[in-house]
Amino acid sequence: MDGMEPVPASRSKTEMTEIVFPNDANPLGNMMGGRVMQWIDIAAAIAAGRHARGPVVTASVDQLDFHNPVRVGGVVVLQATVNYAHRTSMECGVKVWSEDRASGRRRHVASAYLTFVALDPNTGRPTPVPPVLPETPEEKRRCKEAEERRAERIAALKGRD
Repeated sequence: MDGMEPVPASRSKTEMTEIVFPNDANPLGNMMGGRVMQWIDIAAAIAAGRHARGPVVTASVDQLDFHNPVRVGGVVVLQATVNYAHRTSMECGVKVWSEDRASGRRRHVASAYLTFVALDPNTGRPTPVPPVLPETPEEKRRCKEAEERRAERIAALKGRD
């Protein structure tokens, strides 16, 4: 893309670990979905910023489903990676886990795909990003699937006209 060298997907890998406090929870003692969404957005923004080597903004979030609750005092682990990059945009995948402190066992809480756009720090306008270089079989699969999702998003947007 614009003659830019591809960047390994591994360069964008981000892992955030948080503890759920009472102000993160609903009256039932479970972590609020909005806080999970906030942390997903932050983890993905860090990954996208690492790939772009500059500022990024959230352009869209795909469907978000919650699979397991997290109680107050629970540990939450978020893992984010840039799966695919187009001209100025990047798809980040984020997986959220709750981690049992005693055993270290993890349960899947949520997953999401977010699209970010890189911005020129001087003009605030979209700026090109390097392509993703997937190196492992999993990274190659995620890159291919992300490219397919991008095509589906574009088709859906055209269908709204």
